[in-house]
Amino acid sequence: MIDPSWQTIKAALREVLEEEMGVTGFEITPRFEGGAMIFKPADPSLKSKDMPIETFFKKITSVREKLRVLEQKINSHNRLSLEDKAELQGLITRAYGSLTTFNFLFKEEEDHFEGMKS
Repeated sequence: MIDPSWQTIKAALREVLEEEMGVTGFEITPRFEGGAMIFKPADPSLKSKDMPIETFFKKITSVREKLRVLEQKINSHNRLSLEDKAELQGLITRAYGSLTTFNFLFKEEEDHFEGMKS
């Protein structure tokens, strides 16, 4: 059994690391708190898979943070041409655009994903 104080230490360390890595604390909209995502196969003989919505939300926000780090690395890379940087940035922007589907999960509108502007 894990000592509760160990859990407190782990949580504090995780918070410090997230803060240092620039991970912001996105909040899920209250109507989905405690909810679940259910992946139901078309074949009724197969078992469904349930996932806490908070787990899915954490994965989505993790993808966002990794895209931001990638974006920073591309922009600061000294051996990529401006054309290469622009091409890679376009791919990242399109990835953000694909993630706009999940904007309804975010509590704050300013945390929404943005794709290419018209």
